[in-house]
Amino acid sequence: MKEYEIYSDLRVPVNSKIIVRLDGRSFHSFAQNMKLTKPYDDNFYKVVVEVSKELFEEFSPLFIYTFSDEISILLDKIPFNGRIEKINSVMASFTSSSFTLNYGVKFPKAVAFDSRVIPITDDKIYDYFKWRQDEAWRNCVNGYGIHFLKSKYSSSQANEKINGLGLSDIHEMLFQNGINLNDVETWKKRGIGVYRKNKEVTGFNKKECKEQTSYRRFIHVDCNLPIFTKEFFNELF
Repeated sequence: MKEYEIYSDLRVPVNSKIIVRLDGRSFHSFAQNMKLTKPYDDNFYKVVVEVSKELFEEFSPLFIYTFSDEISILLDKIPFNGRIEKINSVMASFTSSSFTLNYGVKFPKAVAFDSRVIPITDDKIYDYFKWRQDEAWRNCVNGYGIHFLKSKYSSSQANEKINGLGLSDIHEMLFQNGINLNDVETWKKRGIGVYRKNKEVTGFNKKECKEQTSYRRFIHVDCNLPIFTKEFFNELF
């Protein structure tokens, strides 16, 4: 029956980089069922950060970027000999399990993440993450916009009023009502990055009988990302 496993040997190109993007399944319903704070629930994002750190420790990527219920993982050391079916199934199940364990409460129904593999070339890495960061900004503006309108109108009226408004229109509406998005925490506007960073460590060299400075790599959670530029990624890698 092995011959029926026709998709099991699909692989990504050898010596390539890939992005694995994970998305929470039906997390709009999840947010309602769990009564998450709108527009941003601090505990939810603490859990997503822990999940991202565990993914980093497990799969050693170059970079992880997350906002909302989305996690993008840039890999140059591709696991499972590049088998797409294996990458997708293990990444999605690992993320779902990590999220459930870190949340630490009983959910109304099982939580699931889907996964997709995106081959990427070096010259397109910036374009991809800039695209996702722009989406994080749209998510922020729309989130604050609909939250404000629902404080004034019914859900149906709020959805009707925000429909068709551009980001600048929503931004201005919020500003006129005392909500300045410039004052919102950076991670809400630009997302969160997880990557390795050098840390200076001073120790005593017994052999040479003197203090010695060295550098160690550690996993860094960046909640104050800049607006992405090509230079940011050039320095990162």
